[in-house]
Amino acid sequence: MQQASKHLLIGSIEAFSGKSAAILGLAQSLMGKGYRLAYAKPVGTCTEGQSEEDLDIDVQFITDALGLASDQVYPTLLSISAHRIQQKIQGNDPTSYTEQLHQVKKRNDVDLVMLEGPGSLTEGYLFDLSLLQISNALEAEIVLVSRFHNLSIIDALLNAKVRLGDRLIGVVFNDVNPEQHHLLQTTVQSFLEGQQIPVLGVLPSNALLRSVSVSELVQQLKAEVLYGEEYLHLMVEELTIGAMNVNSALKYFRQGRNMAVVTGGDRTDLQLAALESSTHCLILTGHFPPNELVLNRAKDLEIPVLLVDSDTLTTVEVVEQAFQRAQVHERIKVECMREMIDQHCDIDRLLATLGLTSPVPQ
Repeated sequence: MQQASKHLLIGSIEAFSGKSAAILGLAQSLMGKGYRLAYAKPVGTCTEGQSEEDLDIDVQFITDALGLASDQVYPTLLSISAHRIQQKIQGNDPTSYTEQLHQVKKRNDVDLVMLEGPGSLTEGYLFDLSLLQISNALEAEIVLVSRFHNLSIIDALLNAKVRLGDRLIGVVFNDVNPEQHHLLQTTVQSFLEGQQIPVLGVLPSNALLRSVSVSELVQQLKAEVLYGEEYLHLMVEELTIGAMNVNSALKYFRQGRNMAVVTGGDRTDLQLAALESSTHCLILTGHFPPNELVLNRAKDLEIPVLLVDSDTLTTVEVVEQAFQRAQVHERIKVECMREMIDQHCDIDRLLATLGLTSPVPQ
């Protein structure tokens, strides 16, 4: 008789820690070893300006990137929004999400069901869909993905250990800069291991993974594309503001790499200076059309030019949020994540903890 599938729940202490990227990297690595997987994201969260259809796109990208068949993917049970919360507290949502989760538990034709957890330890609790509630319903082991901002993360992880208990089998640190890497490996890791929180991986910062496509910026800014529709796939790694004299700007721009440069639409001098540097996108504020010299030079260099209605400060805030919430919705990021997982995560230790000794014969 075939054994029931194992369940691995990838969670986080805070949103935008890199759960989707970690799932893509881990899943590719495991599939490369011959394991058959299924994927589920029980809980989605509608942020401002995002629809439930957008969440479907997130799941669809992972499905396509991993080459999963329709029967290897479970639908999202709930997209949390203010409207859904109001329905629940008013008694207008009688759905038993725990019962729906049990449909995932019945699976026995794959080695492992990988689940993407809510954005924090508490999100979804009202609906019985918090990280621990999902874990208990499915008897799923939990791996947390966490950014390493500073040493205060230790408090958060110790608190998570108390909440999650033996369900927590490890943590993967993500986006660790070189200065933090030594401290983490020499001091933090040994301390956490002593607290029964295995450190399964330390993923270094990667500019590509933190980058956003020009097309994503167009969407977030609701920008008009003045030139470069065919180059919206370009990836932007840095944000630079052009608000100085042109001589200072040139020196500043030359230090950047694959930049989005935000500047006033009337600053022709700064726009031309930006185009002569490592710029992947020129964003003009104030809805002030640029000089033809700028557009012609952008065409020569194949650099997209965007026009927005907002002022420079507002535009910069939107772009910075896009970087903070950078998604893995580009194929080049998917392969990069697999390489990082293979190089910097202890996959064998994870497999041993899960009790996955060999793939199901195909």
